[in-house]
Formats: sequence, structure tokens, C-alpha cells
Amino acid sequence: MTDNITSVGGGNRPDTGVSALKGRTGAGAPAETRGKTTIADGVVAKIAGMATREVPGIHSMGAGMARAFGAMRERVPGGGGGGGVTRGVKVEVGERQAAVDLDVVVEYGVSIVDVAGGVRTNVISALERMTGLEVVEVNIAVDDVHLPDEEEEAERDEGRVR
Repeated sequence: MTDNITSVGGGNRPDTGVSALKGRTGAGAPAETRGKTTIADGVVAKIAGMATREVPGIHSMGAGMARAFGAMRERVPGGGGGGGVTRGVKVEVGERQAAVDLDVVVEYGVSIVDVAGGVRTNVISALERMTGLEVVEVNIAVDDVHLPDEEEEAERDEGRVR
């Protein structure tokens, strides 16, 4: 078993401006310090997308064209894979931090400010709990408001034969 010491700063004078980071390696070191964990951007995007959809008042996600293409993809057999979860989600992931941009559609009648606050809280909580990354910002763009009668029209147009 050995001790690793990494010094930061200080130049030629070892007693000033030096911060020693100590970590143990070898058989006696804790398992969580042996190796490096990387988290892909897609994983962070999926977690953020799922956490956003859990908030009451969110109808769907994605800007206008992304929602239109996503709806077409879902109707094509084999075309509606896991891309729907990350639709409307853009992330930037560093070694220790993440930033999230969301495009959402809210239900008519809800307080957009309250929904946005709920989304931020839920996304930050989920990402920090599951990934250990510090979420530095969650930016939310409300692209549309879903009206109750829009869904009824879409259901009527879906098929001629019942």
C-alpha cells in the first residue's frame, strides 16, 4: 500500500500556496477511489428528460419541429426508439458539473412559473442524486401551451374507421 500526494501551486517554496491531495492506492484503498467513472451526455439527457416529464403541468417536450418529427417517428414501426426521452433536452457535461437546456410545452391553465420551478427542482435533484454531478443551471424555454381541445381534434383526425 502506498500514499499518493499531489501538490498544487507553490512554485519553489513548499510551505506557501500548497494544497496536498492525498489518496491511497493498492489493496487497502477504498473501492470507490480505484478507477475513473465517466457519464455520457446521453445518460444525463435521459435522466433530465424523465425528471422533467414527472412534473405535473408538463404536456410534452421539444420545439415545434422536433415535436412534429418525433410524432412522425413514433408512428413509423421501429422508428420511435428511445429518442423521445431526450427530445427537447440539451446538456453540457464536464468532469464534475452539468448544465441543462429544456424545451417544454405546458398544459393550459397551470402557473408556468410554478411548473418551471418544479422542473428545475426535480431535474437538479435527480441528476445530482444519480450522477453525483453538480448541476450549475437548468434553462427552460416554454415553446407552447397545450389547449384541451387540441387533443380532441387530433383524436378525430387519427382514423376514419372505428
